[in-house]
Amino acid sequence: MKNKVVLIAGGSGGVGTATAKIFSKAGAKIVLAARNREKAEATALEINNSGGEAYVIDVDVTDMSSVYKMVDDVIKELGKVDVLVNAFGMGIIQPLLDVHPEKAKEVFDVNVYGTFLVTQAVVRHMATEKSGKVVMLPGILGKAVMKNSSVYSASKFAVTGFTKALVDEHRRNKISFTLMYLGGIDTEFWDSDLIDMRVQREKMLTAEEVAKAVYYAVNQPGESVLNEIVIQPESHQMV
Repeated sequence: MKNKVVLIAGGSGGVGTATAKIFSKAGAKIVLAARNREKAEATALEINNSGGEAYVIDVDVTDMSSVYKMVDDVIKELGKVDVLVNAFGMGIIQPLLDVHPEKAKEVFDVNVYGTFLVTQAVVRHMATEKSGKVVMLPGILGKAVMKNSSVYSASKFAVTGFTKALVDEHRRNKISFTLMYLGGIDTEFWDSDLIDMRVQREKMLTAEEVAKAVYYAVNQPGESVLNEIVIQPESHQMV
């Protein structure tokens, strides 16, 4: 990963932060794109103080001009994007009849439209370069469903279908796509008022475990591609 440019969309905490650190240790140049600049800057400072190279850039994934400016700035400063990790998302676990329509729209705006915008902007560059790796994290609810997950699962199933279609669309451009169906991860996701369920966070995956899986997926040998992977806590398995 020496001198590879890794763009982490959603780099202000949790999986994004852990992923940034593990790729940095391998010699990659890290770009943390986030709305929460303060948290992203803390991560970048830690990486830079440890001898790595990390940058922070503001982005609103639901705003086209913000997304395209982000990618233009990265290309202008670093020349390329080798790896895109879409680590952002908005959660909602509520019964359908309790979901406020505006909140549902916000979830789709972030999880679906935001994923479309960021991926389109980066893949446009990758297609020109005939090289690149994209990692999506739809989570296990982008592959299976559970009670009260209708809105969230719908948004994540959209990411899954979107990515699967891109595999065929960009095969000749030598861009690889990985879908990571991850079970419960102990992050700030569960602190939201929109998550209406009891959880045992001590039994969940850690962000560091997930980051190792992302690194493994990106660093497959030769021409091999890890297209899909399922990782779940033993106590939370869904098949």
